[in-house]
Amino acid sequence: MSEVVLHLPKGGDGQEALWRAIGVSRVVRDKAEEDALGRLVRDGTWPGTRRPANRTGFEAEVASASNEPWVDANGYLVEYWRSLDPGRPVWLAPSPPEREDVKFADHSLELALIEARLAGGNCVLRLPKTFSDRLSASEARAVAAWTRLGETVRWLRQHQSLFGLEPMPNITAVVEPGMPTREIANLLHRRGASPYLLAAASAMPPGHKATALVGAGVKVLPASVLAAVRAGSLLVWDQPAPAGAELSRQDVDRNFYTLGQGTVVSYTKRIADPSEFALDVIDLITHKRRAARIWNASSAIPAATRGPVAGEAILRLVNYGAQPREDVQAHVFGHYSRALLLRPAHAPLPLKTARRGSSTEVFLPVLERTAIVRFSN
Repeated sequence: MSEVVLHLPKGGDGQEALWRAIGVSRVVRDKAEEDALGRLVRDGTWPGTRRPANRTGFEAEVASASNEPWVDANGYLVEYWRSLDPGRPVWLAPSPPEREDVKFADHSLELALIEARLAGGNCVLRLPKTFSDRLSASEARAVAAWTRLGETVRWLRQHQSLFGLEPMPNITAVVEPGMPTREIANLLHRRGASPYLLAAASAMPPGHKATALVGAGVKVLPASVLAAVRAGSLLVWDQPAPAGAELSRQDVDRNFYTLGQGTVVSYTKRIADPSEFALDVIDLITHKRRAARIWNASSAIPAATRGPVAGEAILRLVNYGAQPREDVQAHVFGHYSRALLLRPAHAPLPLKTARRGSSTEVFLPVLERTAIVRFSN
């Protein structure tokens, strides 16, 4: 690892020289030094799947909290806090299960680091005592998981320029501090909507072209969002129609309005099920305009971003469950002639591309914990 940060317990100041002697780069002694590292997010969930899928096949297209298997993921928290507090590093610090009756998956340490780093953040890794004891006793499975973690660290370091890039704006969700918009961002992420998150206190970036703007749970929308709707975007929210909107259709739980060249979909009640709401948003923009889409990987979550070079795209995949039995079919928005598959412990692999409507299609032969597909022309 390029840097190791150690958080010393109370009364441990005298140990600093000992830790630095074995390669610790920085020592954190108190809350002030901890805050200087960046935003430490402690209220996430330990990543993984809580129960296996009850389906006999692997036909599910989405991974979500409401669809088998139950997926716990935290990558969205990096983008959520980065949008609210630009320029400040984000550290995910979920607590691993410590109870004896709750199984700790050895690979979940690797998973915790992967989801944080791919989103452009970092992770505080805590080893449960049971795992630490097994590692100290050189238990084979624990050592194998620790060795694999080291391989993944090197891979993440090698490809760090491909992580934390700007998400495609196809679905742009406006967020603010508080659980309403945070949970909507969470379920848009889990449902594979690959959202771009925009702070309510910010204006839309110049040239930002969103197919759908999600404003549910937001107290006051930025004026730039309403301007984008008048110019032709779709707004989905849970407030009455904005001034000047004309009613065009009424459904049971939502009304459709025209506003300038755009459309407003206004839910008549508070969003009670963010998971179903996320699927509604995907249906409204149609699958043709989704930033990313995958098949045959029910516990994997995709995200599409711009590439590090103009004209490129990056498809990130994090798999929270078992390795799919079949090739994973994936689409990314836009047309590209080349695709390169990057995975830990594997050599880069060129993939065949095919144009599918507004998207480019590839097939991934193996999806373990994570994969990156770099698209270019």
